[in-house]
Amino acid sequence: MENQLLQYLLQYGLAGLAMYFMYKLMCNHSQTLAEVICKKMDEMKDEIKLLREKIENLQEIYKFTKKIDFAPWIKPKQSFAVRAKRVGEHDFTSIDIARVVGQAVIDSYRESTNVRLKVNLTQPEIIVRAEVVFDELLIGLDLTGDEALHKRGYRIYQHPAPLNPSIAASLVMLSNWSAEKSLLDPMCGSGTILIEAALLGRNIPPGEFRNSYAFIKIFGDDILEEAKGKVEEKNVKLELYGLEKFKKHVNGAMKNAEKAKVSDTITFLKGDATKLEKIFNKSFDVVIVNPPYGLRIARKGIIRKLYNNFLRSLKKIIHGKTEIIVITAEDKVFKELASADYTIKKEIKVKYGNLDAKIFMLSLYQRYSGDYQNSSYQAIERELLSKH
Repeated sequence: MENQLLQYLLQYGLAGLAMYFMYKLMCNHSQTLAEVICKKMDEMKDEIKLLREKIENLQEIYKFTKKIDFAPWIKPKQSFAVRAKRVGEHDFTSIDIARVVGQAVIDSYRESTNVRLKVNLTQPEIIVRAEVVFDELLIGLDLTGDEALHKRGYRIYQHPAPLNPSIAASLVMLSNWSAEKSLLDPMCGSGTILIEAALLGRNIPPGEFRNSYAFIKIFGDDILEEAKGKVEEKNVKLELYGLEKFKKHVNGAMKNAEKAKVSDTITFLKGDATKLEKIFNKSFDVVIVNPPYGLRIARKGIIRKLYNNFLRSLKKIIHGKTEIIVITAEDKVFKELASADYTIKKEIKVKYGNLDAKIFMLSLYQRYSGDYQNSSYQAIERELLSKH
């Protein structure tokens, strides 16, 4: 399915599908809807006009865009808007691109239908994406809309520093968590990581709680209903635990889980992540955490103390095969402290809002783990050493 989506992206230059493709990679359980969209596009592929052209100026942008027949995609009474982006150095702006492409769409549509399309910049029914990347122009239809897909619709309680649900789902997938494994988020905030894990474990599509998609205006309401009809949710009991220091966040996380219809399979507790052994008398298979950092805690010394005490406590509730995933912008401090007792298997640089952050994939260090001599652990160590 990934290859099919990528093929459409490259062949048809649909910017909205580009976003959907990336979204599917981030959140694997959206496959059904992606399949339905691809099927619909297959049925209409003779009408799709490719636009991926080399350009030098605004005149060429207008000329190439005007060659596209938008009639199969935009109904005469629908409004539209152009959303433009630009990468590279040019003697024109993104605003110029939007203006020129918008005029080309109007002129092209009027020539083929004798109708002048309405423009609505704030709430358009159809969004045309125009992206200039260096010397290349891509024109496509947005299949998702202005509201980003990470806005799931279940977050009714807003944490002061919420984790993007798409990132949360990615962390769960990186951990190789599965429904039979126990999972702990010891600093769970509003519960996003655990809710995303529950959605994955029960095969509930992440878009279950929203009905607003741009592709509905193009393909009709039936496509969404068809996708929903193909989803087979699993009514399984999952072992998911969330710990949070502040009662108001615990209550908020519970409300979000209720909205997502997964509150019955997540246990939220009020407690201190630096005293885990006093709260849990069991070990966990997977631990995923988004600890506080810089913007939430003014003094660096507090961060160091929190991270150090958390890592020391964590050792007491995990086993040799526990997968640990941590995302933080305080990566230097975390790496220094974690290196004492944990094996850092992998580091992944990510952009978290405007912050440069890192995802750490950890396991318990050999002197604490009888399973470390397992060949898979040794292979990981050899791989790490070979990179230095």
